[in-house]
Amino acid sequence: MSQRTLTFVTGNAKKLEELRAILGKTFPLELVSHNLDLPELQGDIDEVSIKKCQEAARRLKKPVLVEDTSLCFNALNGLPGPYIKWFLDKLKPEGLHRMLTGWEDKSAQAVCTFAFCSGENEDLDVILFQGITKGKIVEPRGSRDFGWDCVFQPDGYEQTYGELSKDVKNTISHRYKALDKCRKHFEQTP
Repeated sequence: MSQRTLTFVTGNAKKLEELRAILGKTFPLELVSHNLDLPELQGDIDEVSIKKCQEAARRLKKPVLVEDTSLCFNALNGLPGPYIKWFLDKLKPEGLHRMLTGWEDKSAQAVCTFAFCSGENEDLDVILFQGITKGKIVEPRGSRDFGWDCVFQPDGYEQTYGELSKDVKNTISHRYKALDKCRKHFEQTP
């Protein structure tokens, strides 16, 4: 009997690597990736995730998992939120830190939302799995090879995500928390 597959829609090899590391070998589905250029949607965190997932399922016509990551600055009422990719692209990590100059509150939330759609019905129903890690925005420190990790210091740690080992980060991160919910769902679903 062949194992069921789940298509993770990403062109980011680092995200796929981290996803596989967090889910481990006991995840009940075979993960495959598919690089699909999805439109950059606007809306709140949940709306963006749902719309991206539905579009991926509509195009691929099979079960899909998409991820959307947000970095929400409390002083800015949640911005840049789901638009962090564009802020990081234009401002770089130093600019993200400078955005909070003049604000006493440097607290932030890293939010990861995985959206799943079976692709089996006309309604394209979506299930969301969301993880949140609280922390603060600091001057860039550590590795810069994974987005904004070098400016986010999770609460309870003296290091940024970029300074933490992958093993530690993969047990505390917003992505880990979302994937833990995802794993439990698929372990309980036949």
